[in-house]
Amino acid sequence: MSILVKKAQRGDAEAFIALMEENKMTLRRVAYGYLQNEEDVADAIQDTILDAFEHMEDLKKAEYFRTWLVRILINNCTRIYRQKQKIVSINEDLYTGVYENSDSDLEFKEMIKSLPEDSRVIFQLYFGEQFTIREISEILHIKENTVKSRIHRGKEQLRIEMQIV
Repeated sequence: MSILVKKAQRGDAEAFIALMEENKMTLRRVAYGYLQNEEDVADAIQDTILDAFEHMEDLKKAEYFRTWLVRILINNCTRIYRQKQKIVSINEDLYTGVYENSDSDLEFKEMIKSLPEDSRVIFQLYFGEQFTIREISEILHIKENTVKSRIHRGKEQLRIEMQIV
Protein backbone atom coordinates (compact mmCIF):
# COMPACT_ATOMS: atom_id res chain seq x y z
CA MET A 1 0.00 0.00 0.00
CA SER A 2 2.86 2.42 0.70
CA ILE A 3 3.83 2.38 -2.99
CA LEU A 4 0.30 3.48 -3.92
CA VAL A 5 0.42 6.17 -1.23
CA LYS A 6 3.69 7.57 -2.56
CA LYS A 7 2.31 7.58 -6.11
CA ALA A 8 -0.85 9.33 -4.91
CA GLN A 9 1.26 11.92 -3.08
CA ARG A 10 3.00 12.66 -6.38
CA GLY A 11 -0.38 13.34 -7.99
CA ASP A 12 -1.24 9.95 -9.50
CA ALA A 13 -5.05 9.94 -9.55
CA GLU A 14 -5.25 6.23 -10.39
CA ALA A 15 -3.18 5.36 -7.31
CA PHE A 16 -5.45 7.53 -5.16
CA ILE A 17 -8.56 5.82 -6.56
CA ALA A 18 -7.00 2.42 -5.84
CA LEU A 19 -6.32 3.49 -2.24
CA MET A 20 -9.92 4.60 -1.80
CA GLU A 21 -11.19 1.31 -3.22
CA GLU A 22 -8.99 -0.62 -0.76
CA ASN A 23 -10.38 1.35 2.15
CA LYS A 24 -14.01 1.95 1.17
CA MET A 25 -15.54 -0.72 3.42
CA THR A 26 -13.46 0.42 6.38
CA LEU A 27 -14.69 3.97 5.80
CA ARG A 28 -18.34 2.82 5.60
CA ARG A 29 -18.17 0.72 8.75
CA VAL A 30 -16.39 3.36 10.80
CA ALA A 31 -18.76 6.08 9.58
CA TYR A 32 -21.68 3.96 10.79
CA GLY A 33 -20.04 3.91 14.20
CA TYR A 34 -20.85 7.62 14.38
CA LEU A 35 -23.71 8.28 12.02
CA GLN A 36 -26.96 6.46 11.67
CA ASN A 37 -28.18 6.80 8.10
CA GLU A 38 -26.98 6.29 4.55
CA GLU A 39 -27.07 9.94 3.52
CA ASP A 40 -24.87 11.12 6.38
CA VAL A 41 -22.43 8.25 5.86
CA ALA A 42 -22.20 9.07 2.15
CA ASP A 43 -21.59 12.75 2.96
CA ALA A 44 -18.87 11.90 5.49
CA ILE A 45 -17.12 9.55 3.07
CA GLN A 46 -17.34 12.04 0.22
CA ASP A 47 -15.89 14.81 2.41
CA THR A 48 -13.16 12.46 3.60
CA ILE A 49 -12.13 11.49 0.08
CA LEU A 50 -12.02 15.13 -0.97
CA ASP A 51 -10.04 16.16 2.13
CA ALA A 52 -7.61 13.28 1.67
CA PHE A 53 -7.08 14.11 -2.01
CA GLU A 54 -6.49 17.79 -1.25
CA HIS A 55 -4.07 17.07 1.60
CA MET A 56 -2.14 13.98 0.44
CA GLU A 57 1.10 15.93 0.57
CA ASP A 58 0.50 16.58 4.31
CA LEU A 59 0.84 12.86 5.12
CA LYS A 60 4.32 12.43 6.55
CA LYS A 61 4.69 8.63 6.56
CA ALA A 62 3.06 6.41 3.95
CA GLU A 63 2.61 3.53 6.40
CA TYR A 64 0.19 5.67 8.45
CA PHE A 65 -2.12 6.35 5.51
CA ARG A 66 -4.99 4.20 6.78
CA THR A 67 -4.83 5.74 10.28
CA TRP A 68 -4.64 9.23 8.78
CA LEU A 69 -7.61 8.54 6.49
CA VAL A 70 -9.76 7.20 9.35
CA ARG A 71 -8.86 10.24 11.49
CA ILE A 72 -10.09 12.53 8.69
CA LEU A 73 -13.29 10.44 8.47
CA ILE A 74 -13.89 10.64 12.22
CA ASN A 75 -13.44 14.42 12.15
CA ASN A 76 -15.99 14.68 9.32
CA CYS A 77 -18.41 12.33 11.08
CA THR A 78 -18.17 14.35 14.27
CA ARG A 79 -18.87 17.56 12.38
CA ILE A 80 -21.90 16.06 10.59
CA TYR A 81 -23.21 14.49 13.80
CA ARG A 82 -23.02 17.80 15.65
CA GLN A 83 -24.82 19.58 12.82
CA LYS A 84 -27.56 16.94 12.86
CA GLN A 85 -27.91 17.17 16.63
CA LYS A 86 -28.74 20.83 16.27
CA ILE A 87 -31.39 20.13 13.64
CA VAL A 88 -33.10 16.86 14.46
CA SER A 89 -32.81 13.77 16.64
CA ILE A 90 -31.65 10.75 14.69
CA ASN A 91 -33.61 7.58 15.45
CA GLU A 92 -32.75 5.17 12.64
CA ASP A 93 -31.27 1.80 13.40
CA LEU A 94 -27.48 1.91 13.88
CA TYR A 95 -25.41 0.05 11.29
CA THR A 96 -28.34 -0.69 8.94
CA GLY A 97 -27.14 -1.92 5.59
CA VAL A 98 -23.41 -1.59 6.22
CA TYR A 99 -22.47 -5.22 6.48
CA GLU A 100 -23.19 -8.11 4.25
CA ASN A 101 -25.98 -10.16 5.76
CA SER A 102 -23.83 -12.98 7.08
CA ASP A 103 -24.70 -14.34 10.51
CA SER A 104 -21.40 -13.27 12.07
CA ASP A 105 -21.78 -9.69 10.77
CA LEU A 106 -25.30 -9.46 12.15
CA GLU A 107 -24.20 -10.90 15.50
CA PHE A 108 -21.32 -8.41 15.74
CA LYS A 109 -23.65 -5.56 14.81
CA GLU A 110 -26.18 -6.57 17.45
CA MET A 111 -23.52 -7.08 20.11
CA ILE A 112 -21.91 -3.67 19.82
CA LYS A 113 -25.28 -1.89 19.76
CA SER A 114 -25.58 -2.51 23.49
CA LEU A 115 -22.24 -0.86 24.27
CA PRO A 116 -21.88 2.79 25.27
CA GLU A 117 -21.26 5.07 22.28
CA ASP A 118 -17.59 5.74 23.14
CA SER A 119 -16.91 1.99 23.24
CA ARG A 120 -18.78 1.17 20.01
CA VAL A 121 -16.30 2.99 17.82
CA ILE A 122 -13.37 1.44 19.65
CA PHE A 123 -14.86 -2.06 19.22
CA GLN A 124 -15.49 -1.37 15.51
CA LEU A 125 -11.91 -0.20 14.99
CA TYR A 126 -10.32 -2.94 17.10
CA PHE A 127 -12.39 -6.02 16.31
CA GLY A 128 -14.04 -4.99 13.04
CA GLU A 129 -11.12 -3.26 11.32
CA GLN A 130 -8.15 -4.78 13.22
CA PHE A 131 -6.53 -1.49 14.15
CA THR A 132 -4.00 -1.78 16.98
CA ILE A 133 -4.58 -0.15 20.35
CA ARG A 134 -1.88 2.39 19.53
CA GLU A 135 -3.52 3.25 16.19
CA ILE A 136 -6.94 3.64 17.84
CA SER A 137 -5.35 5.87 20.46
CA GLU A 138 -3.89 8.08 17.72
CA ILE A 139 -7.09 8.13 15.68
CA LEU A 140 -9.35 9.07 18.59
CA HIS A 141 -6.78 11.24 20.39
CA ILE A 142 -7.13 9.33 23.65
CA LYS A 143 -4.60 7.46 25.79
CA GLU A 144 -3.79 3.84 25.03
CA ASN A 145 -4.83 2.86 28.55
CA THR A 146 -8.24 4.43 27.95
CA VAL A 147 -8.64 2.33 24.80
CA LYS A 148 -7.62 -0.80 26.72
CA SER A 149 -9.99 -0.10 29.60
CA ARG A 150 -12.95 0.58 27.26
CA ILE A 151 -12.25 -2.68 25.44
CA HIS A 152 -12.03 -4.52 28.76
CA ARG A 153 -15.24 -2.94 30.14
CA GLY A 154 -17.04 -3.60 26.86
CA LYS A 155 -15.99 -7.26 26.89
CA GLU A 156 -17.19 -7.59 30.49
CA GLN A 157 -20.52 -5.99 29.63
CA LEU A 158 -20.96 -8.33 26.65
CA ARG A 159 -20.07 -11.38 28.79
CA ILE A 160 -22.73 -10.41 31.33
CA GLU A 161 -25.34 -9.85 28.61
CA MET A 162 -24.51 -13.19 26.99
CA GLN A 163 -24.96 -15.01 30.32
CA ILE A 164 -28.39 -13.41 30.79
CA VAL A 165 -29.55 -14.55 27.35
